[in-house]
Amino acid sequence: MPTDGVLFHAHAHRQVDPSPPSGVTLRHDWAQDEVRAIHDSPLLELVHRAHSLHRLGFPDGRVQLCSLLSVKSGGCSEDCSYCPQSARFDTGVQPERLLPVPQVLEEAKKARALGATRFCMGAAWREVKDGPQFEAVLEMVRGVRALGLEACCTLGMLSAEQARRLKEAGLTAYNHNLDTSPDFYGEIIRTHAYRERLETIAHARDAGIAVCAGGIIGMGESVLDRCRMLLALANQPAHPESVPINALVPIPGTPLEGRPKVEPLELVRMIATARILMPMSVVRLSAGRLALSEEAQLLCLLAGANSIFFGERLLTTGNPSYQADMALLEKAGLRPLEPEGLR
Repeated sequence: MPTDGVLFHAHAHRQVDPSPPSGVTLRHDWAQDEVRAIHDSPLLELVHRAHSLHRLGFPDGRVQLCSLLSVKSGGCSEDCSYCPQSARFDTGVQPERLLPVPQVLEEAKKARALGATRFCMGAAWREVKDGPQFEAVLEMVRGVRALGLEACCTLGMLSAEQARRLKEAGLTAYNHNLDTSPDFYGEIIRTHAYRERLETIAHARDAGIAVCAGGIIGMGESVLDRCRMLLALANQPAHPESVPINALVPIPGTPLEGRPKVEPLELVRMIATARILMPMSVVRLSAGRLALSEEAQLLCLLAGANSIFFGERLLTTGNPSYQADMALLEKAGLRPLEPEGLR
């Protein structure tokens, strides 16, 4: 395939995964046909296979609760077709300044009190720029870590030096999603090349920061595009420690506002396939949960998801309430991950 060189050249020098537990094999040589066959296998067989691997890799069965805060909303120069924070679309999201550090840390304290073990901070930037704002982000990271929480950031593209400074501040993970396959990517984003996404992921990994990278389904891509996105993640020498799987939330004013709702079983298939390809990664059931029934969410957890974002907003889009999430976990007999269980 002509895009393979683009997918993997930036990662040839990267570290490999740690040794998995007995019964779990980590692969980085998946073929496209294999991934498609897994994704398309009979649903109950697919879920059973994924759940069996999940039990081996995560025997305690706990679910990590993550909190996500937009520390700088709106006004982004990118043209990501799904994003209400782009300055190119009229979505009603107004540009805001970076939140003060004390306000961010107060939100982190609240999240910790509710059971979060990871606090994620997102800024609507095309790329990280050195200066007072980046210094403030570094202070946020140090403060979140001092609270005993994992700290994750999603700030757009960053350089190797910026990644090094984030690591020095204590950053646990950096989120930079691939979004979709390299072939479909140009239909969704034209201001940020696929290669640049891979380079940012490489900078984070090389600095010793855990990688959080996943994608979005429901943007008009084919099933093959979905499989190729997972293939790009799974065939890196080190699997992303965290793989968020998002269902598109169509936002009025964005180019994708008219896209139909993702069928829940399509999300289940993606989560199960991600679990099989990357058995030791934390698979995060992310955006789009508000449109899922309790039964669909539980099936996603059965298929291998072991993390959810709680709070009524994910950056600028809706999310189930904290009370609803806790009630769901209690009814299912699932326990949240405790701070001492952080991986």
